[in-house]
Amino acid sequence: MAKRSPLEDPETAAHAWARFRRMMRFMMMVTVMIVILAMLLVYRQNGTESVHLFIATALGLGFTMLLLSALMGLVFLSSGTGHDEAVIDPLEDSDERKR
Repeated sequence: MAKRSPLEDPETAAHAWARFRRMMRFMMMVTVMIVILAMLLVYRQNGTESVHLFIATALGLGFTMLLLSALMGLVFLSSGTGHDEAVIDPLEDSDERKR
């Protein structure tokens, strides 16, 4: 029988998701600042290039940072709430794990 996850409790889940949203808002601000800094550096090094260079750089850097932030946030959410401990490992008692 599967263990009960702490995220099944509405109060714990609400707290955890609020913390996740707070972290994502912070990372959005950091991402915007870094994208602006990157745009300034690209302009300073290359001058007036095609607008496509700036769009591609901003979108690539922004989406990459936000995706990494979201994935790490979900890892912290899962670990911080005890959701990871609710998973049953079928190989826990096997001889393969002990070697």
